[in-house]
Amino acid sequence: MIEVRDLTKSFARHTAVRGIDFNVARGEIVGFLGPNGAGKTTTLRMLTGYLPPTSGSARVAGFDIFRQSLEARRCIGYMPENVPLYDDMRVREYLKYRASLKGLSHRDGRRRVNEVIDICGLDWARRKMIKVLSKGYRQRVGLADALVHEPQLLILDEPTNGLDPNQIRQIRDLIRRLSEKHTILLSTHILHEVEMTCGRVIIIDGGVIKAQDTPQNLVAGMRAAGRIHAEISGDPEVIAPALQRLDHVKRVTPEPQADGWVHYEVLVDSGVDARERIHELISQYGWPLRSLHRKDATLEDVFVELTRKD
Repeated sequence: MIEVRDLTKSFARHTAVRGIDFNVARGEIVGFLGPNGAGKTTTLRMLTGYLPPTSGSARVAGFDIFRQSLEARRCIGYMPENVPLYDDMRVREYLKYRASLKGLSHRDGRRRVNEVIDICGLDWARRKMIKVLSKGYRQRVGLADALVHEPQLLILDEPTNGLDPNQIRQIRDLIRRLSEKHTILLSTHILHEVEMTCGRVIIIDGGVIKAQDTPQNLVAGMRAAGRIHAEISGDPEVIAPALQRLDHVKRVTPEPQADGWVHYEVLVDSGVDARERIHELISQYGWPLRSLHRKDATLEDVFVELTRKD
């Protein structure tokens, strides 16, 4: 569905995207991740025809985004981070207008507007003025707009931006349902949502793709140090140095708690489970122990490892 080859975008002296390559297969949900300024939005704007590339190429549904821009854009439903809506129009009126701009006939436009209102859960709001809608329902109107011309590909830039946890869950469920008929490229900072929604992840930083794989494979192949958490009662000025002297321990961070216990985060070498040695040390000195567990790596850990600057 998407084929990107050596895609580059420069602005004066700044290169925002540096020769990236990736594919998105038909029917996939792919998370497109990166810190602020990484080149995510620039890449999405090139794919959707808002920005021309400086060099390289990209194809959407077989159409070149530069030489066949109109054909490519007909295959794309784009929802930008800040959805531009006409506040003084009613929801149904706005969607009919957008359908006409996208080339739908009056009959097809009326049919599709009714369909996307149903898909996006906007039936109660079809005659409401857009300006009276909550942030969550404004996002739904933006998604309905992206869907109205029946695109093969949905590109969603921060679709849950500014939503509360309940609204985020509703949009997540909606995206899952949409994936039955659409290929989806999803950009978001909410990594937990990516783990629950996306079958594959692309991580970009500094305009360069750092990794692309399934969330499970990225977590399994993570090079970062493991983390062990312990709650111990006693003097941290004694306990922390003793833990630090253990083999394979990289760093010990004590955090005193309000109830008098101390929480320790123990960073250890990758692939090492030091819990048994930590427990032996605690038993040797007779320090009271309330909990001892290893923190499983998450997509957030992978993201931090690949994009941190230190």
